Amino acid sequence: MSDMHLSDVQTLRERARQHVENGAVTETYSADREEVLRLLNESLATELVCVLRYKRHYFMANGLKANVAADEFLEHATQEADHADRLAERIVQLGGEPEFNPDQLSKMSHAQYVAGNTLKEMVYEDLVAERIAIDSYREIIQYIGEKDPTTRRIFEDILAQEEEHADDMADILKDL
Repeated sequence: MSDMHLSDVQTLRERARQHVENGAVTETYSADREEVLRLLNESLATELVCVLRYKRHYFMANGLKANVAADEFLEHATQEADHADRLAERIVQLGGEPEFNPDQLSKMSHAQYVAGNTLKEMVYEDLVAERIAIDSYREIIQYIGEKDPTTRRIFEDILAQEEEHADDMADILKDL
């Protein structure tokens, strides 16, 4: 049996009234909020850089096998933009400010923006970027652990989709 005990209703009510200005961040939030905000902003930058790279690849894809790849590029760009929105929303919930300054994004992003010239290079660079995101999000999930279940769940959802993206890119790369 765990040592943890649940707070009685009166204690929960009293605690909720303290530091109301902190919004979603209550006294029982045990993660290092500044560190979590930094990780969220780096991940936001990663997603935004990936949106831009996928968009470029969507418009630049040409050649016989380009249609399948282009469809995936566009779908992935849209999904990465959704990831960015979820991360930005969480940053605000935790009392931070989402970083959208273009000058900062490539510096903060885990994945690089490598344009790629041929279709094969584009798919390869997208696969590399997905693999970087997968590794970094896995580490972030482990770092957060039980300290911030909401943020962890957001990263788990995004991770699952990044793994699908990597799988898609690996399949396309085999056919090029």
